[in-house]
Amino acid sequence: MALDEATVRKIAKLARIKVPENEVPTLAEELSKIIEWIEQLNEVDTENVTPMTSMAEMVMPKRADKVTDGNYPDRVLSNAPNPEGPFYTVPKVIE
Repeated sequence: MALDEATVRKIAKLARIKVPENEVPTLAEELSKIIEWIEQLNEVDTENVTPMTSMAEMVMPKRADKVTDGNYPDRVLSNAPNPEGPFYTVPKVIE
């Protein structure tokens, strides 16, 4: 897919990039080559390829997914202007 100069100008306008008029033909050619390369990548058969997260085989460390209060509620509530018991109080916003 080749990009024409009008398309390059439109892309530059949408991206809010000022492109000098004498650079538009060169940019159109470069962008066309990039798009051709991407189209070549689309031709590669990846049907039976397992997705990778890294080049090295590894297991990501995981922690237990459990809710905690940080184990220091008094320190957290010390920032609250008007705490009530173990809770923050906020102004009523809906009547």
